[in-house]
Amino acid sequence: MPVKIRLARRGRKKAAMYDIVVADSRSPRDGKFIEKLGTYNPNTNPASINFDQDKAFTWVMNGAQPTDTVKAMLSYTGILFKKHLQIGVAKGALTQELADSKFQTWKDEKEAKIQGKRDTLSQKKSDAAKAALENERKINEARAEALRKRAADAAKAAEPAAPAGDAAEAPATEDQA
Repeated sequence: MPVKIRLARRGRKKAAMYDIVVADSRSPRDGKFIEKLGTYNPNTNPASINFDQDKAFTWVMNGAQPTDTVKAMLSYTGILFKKHLQIGVAKGALTQELADSKFQTWKDEKEAKIQGKRDTLSQKKSDAAKAALENERKINEARAEALRKRAADAAKAAEPAAPAGDAAEAPATEDQA
């Protein structure tokens, strides 16, 4: 029975989420599976990959073949590197302690890289929000200035008309007196 580690689709239309499952290669994509390892959500940035790494490592070491997408995920999370190191230990090229230390340093570097990307994305988002707020403030100031100008122009237009009307009425009141 050839076993594959693959994705099983779930979620609604145009908002897919996937389960990472171990299944017989003859079963349908969303059908019967042997074990669920975790989830994959491509809708977030960076994509969320949550699965039991120990179970995935066990299945890979037992010969389960990952599909291309799952292989990329396993490589991204370090499972394939861990397999590579474990094969080196089995051949006697490395000691278990050395393999574990190499894997841990790789994992720490990878986590730092991922956190750096998250920080960059959040910084860009906050900068964009600040820029949008600044643009909106400038537009509001321009609108307020235009309203002040219109009000001042209307006041100037009303002011000269009022004294001219008062001047015409003033002599009439003097004539009556």
